[in-house]
Amino acid sequence: MKGNHNAILLPAKQGFGTELLPAIVSREGESTSKRFFEFFTVNIRNPNTRQAYGRAAWQFLEWCEQRGLTLATIEPMHVAAYIEKHPGAPQTVKQHLAGIRMLFDWLVVGQVVRLNPAAAVRGPRHSYRKGKTPILSAEDARALFDSIDVSHVVGKRDRALMGLMVFSFARVGAVTAMAVEDYYQNGKRWWVRLHEKGGKFHEMPVHHTAEEYLDDYIKAAGIAGERKTPLFRTTKGRTRLLTGNGMSRTDALMVVKRRVSEAGLSQRVCNHSFRATGITNYLENGGQLETAAQMAAHESTRTTGLYDRRSDLINLDEVERIRI
Repeated sequence: MKGNHNAILLPAKQGFGTELLPAIVSREGESTSKRFFEFFTVNIRNPNTRQAYGRAAWQFLEWCEQRGLTLATIEPMHVAAYIEKHPGAPQTVKQHLAGIRMLFDWLVVGQVVRLNPAAAVRGPRHSYRKGKTPILSAEDARALFDSIDVSHVVGKRDRALMGLMVFSFARVGAVTAMAVEDYYQNGKRWWVRLHEKGGKFHEMPVHHTAEEYLDDYIKAAGIAGERKTPLFRTTKGRTRLLTGNGMSRTDALMVVKRRVSEAGLSQRVCNHSFRATGITNYLENGGQLETAAQMAAHESTRTTGLYDRRSDLINLDEVERIRI
């Protein structure tokens, strides 16, 4: 390809980066390569979706390349064979199929290929009534927060980060995308403005504990007047000095893994655990599922229900009735 179209943000085998277009695409010439590139840069706005569908497209087209196929000779049976042998979990396979199907729809509209070979291919069936994300009990969550050394700004940052995810049911991406001005006073209460998927904002009042954690962190960081800058910031190497750069989801995960390890808790705990922990605790204490869905910015209570882990506790109580 010529100009700036010779590269695309796609997942590489070792992480993500700017990689050359797949050979099966680039050999078709400038027009096809440009159309392929535009699928990710023009058609998909969400960076997470772009990465996921990029991974799907890259892996599938690499698989086709190994079998001597071209874009024009890929047929439904090839897509079906790829999906059938895909080693991922059912939800991953369905996501990959969706990405492949959308890509070829885009190529059909652009008259690159005549038919979409993925259109009629069916993915694996899967249905979950309960999510798999590990949660913390109220006692473990309190032990985690209490275990953090908050004598310095990094400890205060980490406590505020995890506390906000628990008490606002927020996704990690919505929290790490916040600017200082997204924590603001509304009347007598403080609110947060969370950056949700699709460029949407979700605003809600802050729990008094999360408010305490945030106030403590912002004061220690000295960033109250830097309204347009990132709220949660990275550190300079192993120092306890904050940079002006915002944290990523990966940065947050490293914080979580380090903190749960120091607290002696399960290493299975992840960023998403705090959202599930907050929702479950809210429902345990008499909260309504419909309200929890609003607080979590879910469009359906079915989605919120996946985070409801109260049945785990009920089942454990019943199991403990076995006394031998």
